[in-house]
Amino acid sequence: MQKLIITAAMVGAETTRANQPNLPITPEEIADAALACRRAGASICHLHVRTDDGEPTQDKDRFRETIAAIRKKTDIIVQVSTGGAVWMTPEERLQPIELAPEMATLTCGTVNFGQEVFSNGPALLQQFAAAFKDKGVRPEFEIFDAGMIANALHLAKLHLVEPPFHFDFVLGVPGALPASPKNLLYLTESIPAGATWSVAGIGRHQLPMAALAITLGGHVRVGFEDNIYYRKGELAVSNAQLVERVARIAAELDRPLATPDEAREMLGIPRIPRS
Repeated sequence: MQKLIITAAMVGAETTRANQPNLPITPEEIADAALACRRAGASICHLHVRTDDGEPTQDKDRFRETIAAIRKKTDIIVQVSTGGAVWMTPEERLQPIELAPEMATLTCGTVNFGQEVFSNGPALLQQFAAAFKDKGVRPEFEIFDAGMIANALHLAKLHLVEPPFHFDFVLGVPGALPASPKNLLYLTESIPAGATWSVAGIGRHQLPMAALAITLGGHVRVGFEDNIYYRKGELAVSNAQLVERVARIAAELDRPLATPDEAREMLGIPRIPRS
């Protein structure tokens, strides 16, 4: 079984300081959170950024500033979001790809997202995949429903993406595929042999989905983007606290954690140069 890759989704586009006072917002706060998550056992930080007043933004200069702050502190893999927020245009969402980050998320289809619709039609998927390929960015396929796996593999048929493939199953979003062991097993059995996968359980589903992924040989995403609580009614004090819990479970199950460089090797990402 591979070593465990933990992704820390620390910010997102929906969580606010009003419902999670410990949400990192500024580049320095996000960099500090990334360092704490790295020390707790994470090897990837899934990156959204905010304006100074806390609003979600895909501004490439804000991403550049935040990535530079993270790089000063830690060797964690920086995985930028191209999902942004559901109301953003494709051009807004693609901005951080211009920075040629190591990795980025590629949502593989349109999905109901609570009371809104997150639109990702076939032409948009091809546009995004081509931009990733042009900049040498390793995609993580974001899968909210089972049919999105076929959409991702169609991009491979068009030679817009190349293996090794990595899928992230986002389960429990209202309007999308529910978080259940049966659904997770179905998804893991539907991806190509040799592909890697992680699971992001939303809200109360984060912990049980993480524990199941550890035992099944998959990988795990946790953090304030998906869940702000440590347990029912108790807010988490930090993203690192959520990473630490997964690391403890993995240790009890004899599943070692991957370092960022070990995760890079598994995911087909070149190692970043060391100064």
